[in-house]
Amino acid sequence: MRLDRWFKRRFPTLALSHLAKICRKGEVRLDGKRVETSSRIATGQTLRVPPLSVDAPKSPAVIRPAQSQADQRAIKDMILLDDRDLMVLNKPFGLAVQGGSGTKIHLDGMLASLANERGDRPVLVHRLDRDTSGVILIAKTRKMAADLGEIFRSRAAKKIYWALVEGVPRPAQGRISLYLAKGEAMGDNRAPKGRHGMEERRDIEKMRVAKHGDEDAQHSLTYYAIVDKLAPRCAWLSMKPLTGRTHQLRAHAESIGCPIVGDPKYGHSDEDRRRRADPNRNVPDGVDQKLHLLARRLVLPHPRGGVLDVTAPLPPHMKRSWEMFGFDAGQYDPILDAPEE
Repeated sequence: MRLDRWFKRRFPTLALSHLAKICRKGEVRLDGKRVETSSRIATGQTLRVPPLSVDAPKSPAVIRPAQSQADQRAIKDMILLDDRDLMVLNKPFGLAVQGGSGTKIHLDGMLASLANERGDRPVLVHRLDRDTSGVILIAKTRKMAADLGEIFRSRAAKKIYWALVEGVPRPAQGRISLYLAKGEAMGDNRAPKGRHGMEERRDIEKMRVAKHGDEDAQHSLTYYAIVDKLAPRCAWLSMKPLTGRTHQLRAHAESIGCPIVGDPKYGHSDEDRRRRADPNRNVPDGVDQKLHLLARRLVLPHPRGGVLDVTAPLPPHMKRSWEMFGFDAGQYDPILDAPEE
């Protein structure tokens, strides 16, 4: 289990920002070593918890918020597949997956409405950005979450994303291999509001291209293929990430000079501004300025046998763009021929 989840279950009133602070200061130790909020803990390990001024839950009773029934209905409307072990949901644009500063409504919180009498509830297996739509996997037990998590870590899960990008990348099919690191104000190092101007803040809240050996640099790999295009203005890309870094596809699209349409953080270079100012190269008027990124398809071995293969439909704003450009969502996707490693 992730460290932050362990604390959330045992100290529900402990703010995540405070947990991040005491981890940074080394007050929380796992087997005597420093940890991060994302570190994973396992049975048999020793976790040092410093004195905390928080109220422990009075009882393990299931908490049913007033919004519970509405959350249940909303989740039901998202279901693409449901069996005894897991659910696959179609996450809508704009719904956060987990809570954070100022985020009151999020998928993880909504899943609490499905808790049973013992308090056991469905668990997120992976995450999507708030503005990314599409397939997200939910385990119904912690054992199933652990099994599915291992499948993701072993890269046995195949993920396919669709994106509408500015411009047309060359070559039409390619491989993006970069080292990425979190910006100054990402993760546990979020800058206080008002500390930076909007332009500067946007730059420090995004992943940055790094060099091998740089602190926090992680390798990232994505295959992409053009499915259709409206040259030279925009292209429909199918993308297959083989790693799962934060903002990976958004950062990779920017790195090849074709940022994803509607991305508020990526794609703000001088060349991007010149393209948008050129009436012969810009994305046509009428396209929604929402992030055009869809977690289209997820294929992986089901822990109980067989193969799980689920596809999400285009969200409304992307469907309107596809209709505007005459793109056929049913046509062959060339990313299926991309390598698996």
